[in-house]
Amino acid sequence: MAEPKNAFVERLFARHRNALQAFFFRRLRIKADAADLAQEVYLRMLRIRDPGTIRNPEAYLFAVAGNLVKENAIADRRQAESMDVDDTNGLQLLAELPDFDAPLDTDQLVERLREVLQQLPPKCRAAIILQYHYDLSYQEIADRLGVSTHMVKKYLTQALGHCRRRMVSQG
Repeated sequence: MAEPKNAFVERLFARHRNALQAFFFRRLRIKADAADLAQEVYLRMLRIRDPGTIRNPEAYLFAVAGNLVKENAIADRRQAESMDVDDTNGLQLLAELPDFDAPLDTDQLVERLREVLQQLPPKCRAAIILQYHYDLSYQEIADRLGVSTHMVKKYLTQALGHCRRRMVSQG
């Protein structure tokens, strides 16, 4: 009985995988999470006891995806609210380069950093570039981005955390 359910979910997911990833890509701040959330939809669909009771499987699939977008937004908000942007120790720790197990070629490291920076929302990416490449102050960055210095600190904290996680994970 489990085999037909799994086959049904696999067929549904295979048919709509690209549309599902595009759905997430349009709605997420961190675009790299689209594939992970699409996979989570698949896993949630596998947990359904009787998929035969679903009248419109495609609509149900995207309803699950919509719920995941909401859950992701709530988690992002909670994380942003819990950040202490005035904690200089936290920013200093985030700014430290992680230790890599294997030595990387400098060109590979720079290319990887470019990829990771491209995953950031535009204002976070701009803030981190203005801070570390152009050595601008929080106030100068705030003026350029049209936000408060407090928001600049949030952008930098978010960007540094993202870069640290993605550079370590290499994925």
